[in-house]
Amino acid sequence: MSNSRRAFLKKASLAGAAAMATPGLVLASEKDEHYLPDDGAGKTFLFQGDSITDGGRSFDKDWNHVYGQGYAYLITARINFDYPGRDYQFFNRGISGNTVNDLAARWQKDTLDIKPDVLTILIGINDVHRVITQGDKTTAEDFGHAYELLLTQTITALPNVKLILLEPFILPVGMVNKNPELWTAEVQKRQAVIKTLAAKFNAIYVPLQDVFNKATQKAKADHWIWDGIHPMPAGHELIAREWMKAVEKMY
Repeated sequence: MSNSRRAFLKKASLAGAAAMATPGLVLASEKDEHYLPDDGAGKTFLFQGDSITDGGRSFDKDWNHVYGQGYAYLITARINFDYPGRDYQFFNRGISGNTVNDLAARWQKDTLDIKPDVLTILIGINDVHRVITQGDKTTAEDFGHAYELLLTQTITALPNVKLILLEPFILPVGMVNKNPELWTAEVQKRQAVIKTLAAKFNAIYVPLQDVFNKATQKAKADHWIWDGIHPMPAGHELIAREWMKAVEKMY
């Protein structure tokens, strides 16, 4: 065996022994890069929105279903696993079919009364759905006014709240594929509104449309979203990962 080979093996053995003696060093290097600050403080996280957030959740205290089966559940599971000793609380208040005006009707009870430290909102796709399929005359400007009022009420009642505004998104499958140009035009109007509001209210804006578009380079659109609107499991994981990146930026 050459001297260089012996030197390499000796170094490898010493490194292994050091890792066994100080396992924290190994664990630190293996940690997920998107971690919340270990500041010892309890935090309350609230997810608000429509069916994508709802995720089939229960409306009682059944812990098997209370977080739904979507991105909110994935985020809750991940953070609770990573921080078992932390006093982090999670609430899912998404309701299937909701528009921004539906959120407004229940905002006090389902948002302000919960007093979240971090509020995530994903809304807009049902506003578009009603325009396209039901002839609703509510414009993107109307949508923006209603959304801005919610945010104003929120920061007035909860001045220290951290806001995460998720961008509504579509892919050209299912109902969207019947008229993709119209869907795209209407969704883009509301995406622009939300991005502007995020800047105005110093919120984190999470641009999901481009992420879903790029995901179709890895697999077909219906691998990520089954009907043009609602994510498949992989799509919910995509949202969860983008959310984790946003929280990392926030803190």
